[in-house]
Amino acid sequence: MWSFIDEIGTFEIQQFDQATSPYFPLANEAGYLGCITPDGGGDAKTDQNHFLMPPISSVDLHNTRLVRTLWLDIAEYGPWSVTGASHQQKASAAPEDGAEDHAVTGGLLWHKISRRHRQLPLQVEMTTFVPVRDVTCEVTRVTIRNLGRENVTFTPTLAIPLYGRSADSIRDHRHVTSLLHRAWVEEIGVFLRPTMSFDERGHKPNTTVYAVTAVEEHGGLPVGAFPDLDRYIGERGDAEAPRAIYDAAYAERVLSEPGRLVEGCEAIGALRFPSLSLEPDQEHSYIAMAGIFPNADEARSAHKLFTSPGAFQREHRENVGFWNEKLDSVRCNTADSRFDLWMRWVSVQPILRRLYGCSFLPHHDYGRGGRGWRDLWQDCLALLLMEPQRVRHMLLSNFAGVRFDGTNATIIGTEPGEFIADRNNITRVWMDHGAWPLLATLLYVDQTGDVELLLEEQYYFSDRQWARAQEKLDDPASSGTILHTHRGTPYSGSVLEHLLLQHLSAFFHVGENNCIRLEGADWNDALDMAPDRGESVAFTGLYAANLRRLGEIVGRLAERSSRPILIAEEILQLLDRCGGDPLDYDDPDRKRRRLQEFFDNCRHGPSGERVAVRPEALQEDLRQKSEWTERHIRHNEWVETSAGYGWFNGYYDNTGSRVEGRFPSGNRMTLTGQVFQVMSGIATDEQLDRILHSAQDHLWDPSVGGYRLNTDFREVKMDLGRCFGFAYGHKENGAMFSHMAVMFAYALYRRYRPHEAWRILRTIYSAASNSTTSGMYPGIPEYFDPNGRGLYCYLTGSASWYLLTV
Repeated sequence: MWSFIDEIGTFEIQQFDQATSPYFPLANEAGYLGCITPDGGGDAKTDQNHFLMPPISSVDLHNTRLVRTLWLDIAEYGPWSVTGASHQQKASAAPEDGAEDHAVTGGLLWHKISRRHRQLPLQVEMTTFVPVRDVTCEVTRVTIRNLGRENVTFTPTLAIPLYGRSADSIRDHRHVTSLLHRAWVEEIGVFLRPTMSFDERGHKPNTTVYAVTAVEEHGGLPVGAFPDLDRYIGERGDAEAPRAIYDAAYAERVLSEPGRLVEGCEAIGALRFPSLSLEPDQEHSYIAMAGIFPNADEARSAHKLFTSPGAFQREHRENVGFWNEKLDSVRCNTADSRFDLWMRWVSVQPILRRLYGCSFLPHHDYGRGGRGWRDLWQDCLALLLMEPQRVRHMLLSNFAGVRFDGTNATIIGTEPGEFIADRNNITRVWMDHGAWPLLATLLYVDQTGDVELLLEEQYYFSDRQWARAQEKLDDPASSGTILHTHRGTPYSGSVLEHLLLQHLSAFFHVGENNCIRLEGADWNDALDMAPDRGESVAFTGLYAANLRRLGEIVGRLAERSSRPILIAEEILQLLDRCGGDPLDYDDPDRKRRRLQEFFDNCRHGPSGERVAVRPEALQEDLRQKSEWTERHIRHNEWVETSAGYGWFNGYYDNTGSRVEGRFPSGNRMTLTGQVFQVMSGIATDEQLDRILHSAQDHLWDPSVGGYRLNTDFREVKMDLGRCFGFAYGHKENGAMFSHMAVMFAYALYRRYRPHEAWRILRTIYSAASNSTTSGMYPGIPEYFDPNGRGLYCYLTGSASWYLLTV
């Protein structure tokens, strides 16, 4: 198991060379997105189309053998990899039988691999980090120490994989795109510049350069390189026994000197250094840089900056200082110092997701970059604590992704205010998306008192998708992605108006059971097969609480600001208690018709006319909507069994049938269905007691670290979602899903149940911290599998909620 070795969260773990599944993030604000494994594996990229090293996913953690390493061809012994990348080292016996000593040390955000030769008195360390500068590269230092009494002679070869193109080409035209490669050798290393970016919709000239450079510690240069991957490996070799390493005569024949150009091949940054005889008690270092650059001159400049004498220590200090200063904005100080330091790794995770989005780490192999709408707003909860100076601008910019129908773009681009309708160009709506912006905004207002933010103006997002994805417009009222009025002028509304539209649209968009329709899915993206008659009772509860809070903040706004509350006149249709045409909320058909009338009126954009609403009238309208919804759920969605159990139904499937309760296959219960009714105050104290009793007996499983997401339905529910095709206990089908479990703890704290709440947080912490079982470095994963292994590390909203709850 790992242990902390200082007061800022640096950890160390011994004999970790048998664990290939953990990975460690290597990133900076400039956009370098990498990862490294205990054996030097992993990859690096700046986006989907610019991968420095071959892209990897979770399965590649076990079988990718092209890794970052330094080979030493040791006299009278033979080749040896400082990261254990040879066949002989991987086949070594268990540690008690004489396997090499191996350790990993991790700091914020730097990674060190330490290894001792099994038979020779050689100790090596390979330290890697990403400079905190406006440059997209990583820097590595490999130090070799002779701990013996005699000289050790070796010939070193640094090897770092090169890929140099889009992740799409890993399977689509892999060989063809290698024919575009032009790699050349300079005195400092290997440079790769493909002639074009391959895209059958339209190929484009390429200027991006991928480079691997290195020097000895005092500036000594390589004697040559092996830039051609095929020739480096050789006909009888492989990645774990490259012929250029194992056959000295062959290596002499294929070694490329500076000035050599190789074309049309897979590339590698394999740099050969002069042979060295290392005396007893001496050490020798090599410093390497690998990165992605706009051109070759930028790569050469970076090489000069990061590999000059003293540069590694300087940049490493700046890296450590940068990340620790950022994390010092929030520090835990409890009776458990190990927990306090573990929380530093939880705290960095929302920042990492701001950098990586939901892609670009081995388990996060879905999507092509960018953050999802829900992820963005939930991460704002933590960033309010970690990076408060960014948040006001971020919040205001993000509201530009809201459509006038109350839905939103689902993917956030790299620049503020940049949005994409959907990463896969599928017309759909996640019904929970409208709820999250209010939570983040109100936390900001609560912490700062800045209620004026609610009156700030922002544009709306517009595209062909309309009426909650039920219509495709031939002539959307927009220029680019900005909504226009009937008259063709850009339309903006207050943040409050955006929030009203998100909640009013959802409130009226109900199914036959009078709860908000599930549509494409809710928070659980895998509930994606009930678009017609599915309903999310769980998130209907969250919307109810939000309506109540929104009404309260309107009252506070009226007290604190003299500015009038102006809204688009069309919205009065949905403020039926305020606009003078009240509806019977018990009638779902009338609610749906009212919403459709609003959609019809605004199909070609709003008129641009605004009306002033009295705060007390607006507050009363929102209060009545909230109270009706709470009563409806409390009295109509509570299920009981003859054994005395009781909990809330969370969903209706695509047949319009209730999902939870007593079934022939057994009791069916979801954690999500309880969390939001508890958090929102819909569950009474008596109901909360029964929920806890039911959850303990139906969902708690200490072997996987706490509450499961659902019971085993023992059915592939094609009328609800893909998750029921997953093996039970994995991901959204019954795993111990950290995100919802932490939100349950948060809800229990709000309901004054601290012992039950801390039990959840403690269990997650204990499960994640036991790296023998979890197989992960410090932090919180998305979920734990049935064997207790933590999966989908670093990029999970559970970190934001855990930090917020603590």
